[in-house]
Amino acid sequence: MRILRPPRKKVRIEIIPMIDTMFFLLVFFMVATLSMTLQRGMPVNLPASAEAKADIPDTVTLSITSEGAVYVDKDAVPIDGLAARLRAVKARSTEPSVVVKADADVRHGIVISVLDAVKQAGLTKLAIATKPLQKS
Repeated sequence: MRILRPPRKKVRIEIIPMIDTMFFLLVFFMVATLSMTLQRGMPVNLPASAEAKADIPDTVTLSITSEGAVYVDKDAVPIDGLAARLRAVKARSTEPSVVVKADADVRHGIVISVLDAVKQAGLTKLAIATKPLQKS
Protein backbone atom coordinates (compact mmCIF):
# COMPACT_ATOMS: atom_id res chain seq x y z
CA MET A 1 0.00 0.00 0.00
CA ARG A 2 1.29 3.38 -0.97
CA ILE A 3 1.03 6.41 1.31
CA LEU A 4 0.16 9.59 -0.54
CA ARG A 5 2.03 12.64 0.53
CA PRO A 6 0.85 16.18 -0.12
CA PRO A 7 2.74 17.81 -3.00
CA ARG A 8 5.76 19.88 -2.02
CA LYS A 9 5.42 23.63 -2.26
CA LYS A 10 8.03 25.42 -4.31
CA VAL A 11 10.29 27.72 -2.38
CA ARG A 12 9.81 31.35 -3.40
CA ILE A 13 11.39 34.62 -2.41
CA GLU A 14 9.02 37.07 -0.80
CA ILE A 15 9.55 40.39 -2.55
CA ILE A 16 7.38 42.69 -0.43
CA PRO A 17 9.73 42.79 2.61
CA MET A 18 12.62 43.45 0.22
CA ILE A 19 10.72 46.38 -1.34
CA ASP A 20 10.04 47.78 2.14
CA THR A 21 13.72 47.53 3.03
CA MET A 22 14.81 49.22 -0.20
CA PHE A 23 12.30 52.04 0.32
CA PHE A 24 13.61 52.57 3.86
CA LEU A 25 17.21 52.71 2.58
CA LEU A 26 16.21 55.19 -0.14
CA VAL A 27 14.55 57.51 2.36
CA PHE A 28 17.46 57.18 4.79
CA PHE A 29 20.06 58.16 2.18
CA MET A 30 17.92 61.03 0.88
CA VAL A 31 17.65 62.50 4.38
CA ALA A 32 21.33 61.86 5.07
CA THR A 33 22.47 63.68 1.91
CA LEU A 34 20.20 66.64 2.63
CA SER A 35 21.82 67.07 6.02
CA MET A 36 25.30 67.10 4.43
CA THR A 37 24.73 70.15 2.23
CA LEU A 38 27.51 72.70 2.35
CA GLN A 39 26.46 76.01 3.86
CA ARG A 40 28.70 78.84 2.74
CA GLY A 41 28.80 82.34 4.09
CA MET A 42 27.85 83.96 7.35
CA PRO A 43 24.28 84.03 8.66
CA VAL A 44 22.70 87.37 7.76
CA ASN A 45 19.15 88.70 7.67
CA LEU A 46 18.38 88.68 3.92
CA PRO A 47 15.81 91.01 2.37
CA ALA A 48 12.78 89.38 0.75
CA SER A 49 12.14 89.09 -3.00
CA ALA A 50 9.43 87.49 -5.12
CA GLU A 51 12.03 85.98 -7.47
CA ALA A 52 14.34 84.41 -4.85
CA LYS A 53 16.10 81.21 -5.93
CA ALA A 54 18.17 78.52 -4.22
CA ASP A 55 21.98 78.66 -4.02
CA ILE A 56 23.93 78.13 -7.22
CA PRO A 57 26.66 75.43 -7.03
CA ASP A 58 30.37 76.37 -7.41
CA THR A 59 30.00 79.87 -6.05
CA VAL A 60 31.94 82.35 -3.97
CA THR A 61 29.74 83.76 -1.24
CA LEU A 62 30.32 87.32 -0.08
CA SER A 63 28.47 87.95 3.19
CA ILE A 64 28.03 91.47 4.54
CA THR A 65 26.83 91.72 8.14
CA SER A 66 24.74 94.54 9.55
CA GLU A 67 27.91 96.01 11.14
CA GLY A 68 29.58 96.23 7.70
CA ALA A 69 32.01 93.30 8.07
CA VAL A 70 32.70 91.44 4.81
CA TYR A 71 33.26 87.67 4.67
CA VAL A 72 34.41 85.54 1.74
CA ASP A 73 33.08 82.03 2.42
CA LYS A 74 33.21 82.56 6.22
CA ASP A 75 36.67 84.22 6.14
CA ALA A 76 36.72 87.87 7.26
CA VAL A 77 38.28 90.14 4.63
CA PRO A 78 38.74 93.93 4.73
CA ILE A 79 36.98 95.75 1.89
CA ASP A 80 40.24 97.19 0.54
CA GLY A 81 41.71 93.65 0.21
CA LEU A 82 38.58 92.11 -1.27
CA ALA A 83 39.50 92.62 -4.94
CA ALA A 84 42.86 90.87 -4.46
CA ARG A 85 41.19 87.97 -2.68
CA LEU A 86 38.64 87.60 -5.48
CA ARG A 87 41.39 87.68 -8.11
CA ALA A 88 43.05 84.76 -6.30
CA VAL A 89 39.73 82.88 -6.30
CA LYS A 90 39.32 83.57 -10.01
CA ALA A 91 42.82 82.22 -10.68
CA ARG A 92 41.96 78.93 -8.92
CA SER A 93 38.57 78.38 -10.57
CA THR A 94 37.25 78.95 -14.06
CA GLU A 95 34.84 81.89 -13.81
CA PRO A 96 33.15 81.26 -10.46
CA SER A 97 29.77 82.78 -9.68
CA VAL A 98 29.64 85.38 -6.93
CA VAL A 99 26.66 85.52 -4.57
CA VAL A 100 26.37 88.65 -2.41
CA LYS A 101 24.46 88.06 0.83
CA ALA A 102 24.01 91.48 2.37
CA ASP A 103 22.10 91.97 5.60
CA ALA A 104 18.88 93.96 5.17
CA ASP A 105 20.18 96.60 7.62
CA VAL A 106 23.59 97.16 6.00
CA ARG A 107 24.42 100.59 4.54
CA HIS A 108 24.08 100.88 0.78
CA GLY A 109 27.58 102.30 0.35
CA ILE A 110 29.22 99.17 1.72
CA VAL A 111 27.32 96.98 -0.75
CA ILE A 112 28.42 99.25 -3.60
CA SER A 113 32.05 98.96 -2.44
CA VAL A 114 31.77 95.17 -2.46
CA LEU A 115 30.19 95.17 -5.93
CA ASP A 116 32.98 97.46 -7.14
CA ALA A 117 35.61 95.04 -5.77
CA VAL A 118 33.89 92.19 -7.63
CA LYS A 119 34.07 94.18 -10.86
CA GLN A 120 37.73 95.08 -10.25
CA ALA A 121 38.52 91.37 -9.82
CA GLY A 122 37.08 90.70 -13.27
CA LEU A 123 34.22 88.45 -12.13
CA THR A 124 31.10 88.79 -14.25
CA LYS A 125 28.67 86.18 -12.90
CA LEU A 126 26.99 87.96 -9.99
CA ALA A 127 23.84 87.31 -7.98
CA ILE A 128 22.36 89.07 -4.97
CA ALA A 129 20.79 86.70 -2.44
CA THR A 130 17.32 87.35 -1.06
CA LYS A 131 14.73 85.28 0.74
CA PRO A 132 11.26 84.60 -0.69
CA LEU A 133 8.38 86.88 0.27
CA GLN A 134 5.95 85.47 2.83
CA LYS A 135 2.64 84.86 1.07
CA SER A 136 -0.38 85.99 3.04
